[in-house]
Amino acid sequence: MSEQTDLRETVRARYAAAATAVARGGGGCCGPDAVEVDETFGAALYPAAQRDELPAEAVAASLGCGNPIAVAELREGERVLDLGSGGGIDVLLSARRVGATGKAYGLDMTDEMLALALSNAEKAGATNVEFLKGDIETIPLPGGTIDVVISNCVVNLSVDKPAVFAETFRVLRPGGRIGISDVVADDHLTPAERAERGSYVSCIAGALTFTEYREGLEAAGFTGVEITPAFEAADGMHGAIVRAVKPLTVEATAPVQAEGACCGVSACCTSEERSADPGLTVVEAKTASGCGCQN
Repeated sequence: MSEQTDLRETVRARYAAAATAVARGGGGCCGPDAVEVDETFGAALYPAAQRDELPAEAVAASLGCGNPIAVAELREGERVLDLGSGGGIDVLLSARRVGATGKAYGLDMTDEMLALALSNAEKAGATNVEFLKGDIETIPLPGGTIDVVISNCVVNLSVDKPAVFAETFRVLRPGGRIGISDVVADDHLTPAERAERGSYVSCIAGALTFTEYREGLEAAGFTGVEITPAFEAADGMHGAIVRAVKPLTVEATAPVQAEGACCGVSACCTSEERSADPGLTVVEAKTASGCGCQN
């Protein structure tokens, strides 16, 4: 097993266990073996009014290092994608802000988290959400279809961050933006020094430096990159807010037909797609990927 594969499986197992604990009435956060959230990671970073909007299980499963909803400036009618959506807290909050004419997608690789998120969405009565199973390095959505990409302390867990940045850029429409909460390291810290401050699964060892993060986003094509530290997560490590924009001059990527799907995506048909082709009907699927559409 390669080091990258081993790290990825370690991350998957850690968050599968966290989801199972929440489903059984426990909790967890990005820190090691914690049950109650603290002021650095987890639900405490959301205002009480936002926490009160959601099922208790969605709040308990919050594993992040920030509140991307507070920085993404979501607008009614927008399509939002949450990378590493976990128990669904940011997807459900996003769904409320984009309203009935918008949609919030959640992408996660962990079956246990997806099951928890689907349960939370049902409890919340959310009808404009969809959870997809997949990796944030290979997003299962067509290019140029998303207005805003958010993520909460997940990019640092990826073993292929350039692929995450490239895929995020691809799925955004021209003029689309990102609003990400993540852990970022001071530029002078080496990878070994970051690992000394915390493990990979505790969101520390895999963090990029400020310069690495900026250069990675710019290499993918993003402009207007802003990385603002919000609090100290460890010595020289910061919970940070990351913003960037896909330039308007970039042409939208043509949707690629997904295998076994219509509408170019293994997702629900939109009202616009059904208007364009009245033969399309929504088909509910009993899987974590939500629903698909067919002729």
